[in-house]
Amino acid sequence: MASQLLHHQLLVVSTLLLLLLLPSAPVQAGYSSSDGDESSGGSASNSIGTSKCDKNPLAELTFQLSGSNLHWPCDSTKNIYVQSGRYVPRNVIVTRAQLQRDSAFVALPRYKQGVPFTLGKVNLKKGECLAKIAPYPCWAIQEEGNCQALQSVVDLAVDQNGLLWALDVGIVNTLEQPIRRCGPKIVAINTANHKVVKSIDLSDLVTAESRLQFIVVDYSKDNKPFVYVADAGARSILVYDITGNKSYRIVLPKATAPTSDVLYVALTSKADGTSTLFFSYLSSPRLYSIKGEYLRVGQGAGSIIDVGPKPYGKQAVLLGADGGTSLFFRYKGENDIYLWDSETCFKASNLQEVQRGGDCRLSTQVLPGHKRFMWALESNFHDFISDRTGCNGASIVLHPVVKECDD
Repeated sequence: MASQLLHHQLLVVSTLLLLLLLPSAPVQAGYSSSDGDESSGGSASNSIGTSKCDKNPLAELTFQLSGSNLHWPCDSTKNIYVQSGRYVPRNVIVTRAQLQRDSAFVALPRYKQGVPFTLGKVNLKKGECLAKIAPYPCWAIQEEGNCQALQSVVDLAVDQNGLLWALDVGIVNTLEQPIRRCGPKIVAINTANHKVVKSIDLSDLVTAESRLQFIVVDYSKDNKPFVYVADAGARSILVYDITGNKSYRIVLPKATAPTSDVLYVALTSKADGTSTLFFSYLSSPRLYSIKGEYLRVGQGAGSIIDVGPKPYGKQAVLLGADGGTSLFFRYKGENDIYLWDSETCFKASNLQEVQRGGDCRLSTQVLPGHKRFMWALESNFHDFISDRTGCNGASIVLHPVVKECDD
């Protein structure tokens, strides 16, 4: 059973993570986040502001990330990792991020051999376009094969209280020869003192079909934290009540999943604290939602709302939320990023184009944060999974969501 699961993981990641991505555009004019404290967690208003179109590129706010530009304690340590095969620069890629003030926390999944750490931090200093990635919170927690450490972080979330929640699937070398090092878990780290404050074993919540893909954090109106995890393979949303130490599996109706490919999720929040989780499989022609108040008590039956058909009958990919009520997405096979205010009807006339796509890199996420911009994380992931990146590895860029001007 274990070998079948790992084989399934390999097939899914190699074919479906490519579908997660989208080409993005050159940096031109920025869109501001509704998150007032410049953090990725926190409450936000229900609108997103836009700036006027500007022909001048925001070069000082464009950060290049590379597997060849990691922070090492010393050259001798780096040499040991290289010689032992534990560091192969071209095998390192950043796929997800969270922003907090002038820092970015990043996930570096161990898709291939030679990824020295799987959770990192980048300082976003203005004007330093090539940013070094450092292990976060330390080197010791990155040890592969140590189940007290992180094995392969595929997603992360920073909440309103400054806690970083990392989703560790426990499987490494997913695109080569998958190895299950440890069971899946969620690790919470206090970003104020960089200490691990909680580790949640998800082994009892998963099945042989499980494929954990995304994580979001929600707070009830009485300020209690809950974690939601998208389990695409088992057609479920996992719910963990942090304070009550309870967990639930919300099994989604079969109608929501024509095929169990990628299960995208994004959380919106109103000013009164009401939260809603929007979700959709890539192959599904429709968007669905469920209120946080139902998720938090494990109530799935009768609580799921059919938001409506995806515009033009196209497959759409959720890229993220603004911290308020707006969602970002793109159409499969198309490059442009769109914004939709979830307070309006889900139809084509209510979609706003916020970035025109380019031809090189592919976006994995849109997120709020630094300088009150909305940001896009993009890379040439399609080259990465096909081993076409060369010795320098993947091209990864973090920059404000922008709209290209007309000539």
